[in-house]
Amino acid sequence: GFFVILLTIWAIKWDWSYFGIQRNPFVKTLLKSLFYTLLIILVNDVLFQPAIELFYGETDLTALEGIKGNLVNYLVFMLIMWVVAAFGEEFLYRGYMTKRLAIIFGNTQKSWAVAIIISSVVFGFAHLYQGVSGIITTGFVALIFGAIFYKNQENLWVGIFTHGIYDVFGITLIFLDKER
Repeated sequence: GFFVILLTIWAIKWDWSYFGIQRNPFVKTLLKSLFYTLLIILVNDVLFQPAIELFYGETDLTALEGIKGNLVNYLVFMLIMWVVAAFGEEFLYRGYMTKRLAIIFGNTQKSWAVAIIISSVVFGFAHLYQGVSGIITTGFVALIFGAIFYKNQENLWVGIFTHGIYDVFGITLIFLDKER
């Protein structure tokens, strides 16, 4: 996916605004991101995920066991998460995949909805290591990330910061052994 993106960026002469990455008011972007993060925590972590886990079992977070109580692993993982998950996944799944699919399907409100659904399903399955509950809940969160991108198409930073802050919340809970 990243090779295709790099090829695309090169073809459009390194115009990052094509993906929604441009200068935007930092404080306003950060405040929106904090609001969206709180919304995701409420809707997903408090309401949706517990219901899904009743039916499909707990989300499998064993891949993240190495950060529990280990400050060095936690800090290294945070750095990697901001680059790969927050920036990389938002850039790939929303800034590229969702936007391209919406344009291919006609760039209408309906085409954006279809593009968000498709990219969210792909995003959910990219988290296969978390088990069925993880696939469903990350796919659900991806729907929210997609809606955030749709509302902020000219500012992918809102999605990047929201994704990053949300992951900081979850990873910190794992580090503290309080994820349940």
